Amino acid sequence: MGTYYIPRNYKGETRLLYIFSIKSMITTVLGAVVGFLFYLIFSMVNLKTVGLIVLAIFAVIGYCVGALKIPTIVGLPVTKKIGGESISDIIIRYFKFKKNRKIYTYVNTVNTDVQTVTKEEK
Repeated sequence: MGTYYIPRNYKGETRLLYIFSIKSMITTVLGAVVGFLFYLIFSMVNLKTVGLIVLAIFAVIGYCVGALKIPTIVGLPVTKKIGGESISDIIIRYFKFKKNRKIYTYVNTVNTDVQTVTKEEK
C-alpha cells in the first residue's frame, strides 16, 4: 500500500490573540509607533487624552492595513482588478511601481546642431 498526503488546514495556526495574524500584528505595532510619536507631541502640550486617541486611531489604521482585504464590488470597475487582495499588498505594489518607473526625456538635437554651426560661422 502507498502512503497518501492528507491536506491540513493551516489557516488559523498563525493567529496571535485570535484576531491578529503575524502581518496584522506587525502593521498594528507600526501604526502604534507612529501614533506614539503624536502622543509624545500632544503630551508636551498637556493633551494626553488627545494623544491617546490619536495613538488608538493609528493603531486601528495599522490593523486595517494588515488584516483587511478589498472586496470585489460589481458596480465599481476598480475593484474588479484588485478585489480580494490585501491592502498592504496593494500599498507595497504601488511603491514598487513608483520606484521602478522610468522617466524619458527627449532632446531635439537637430536644432542644437544648427545653432552651434551658425555661432561658429559668425
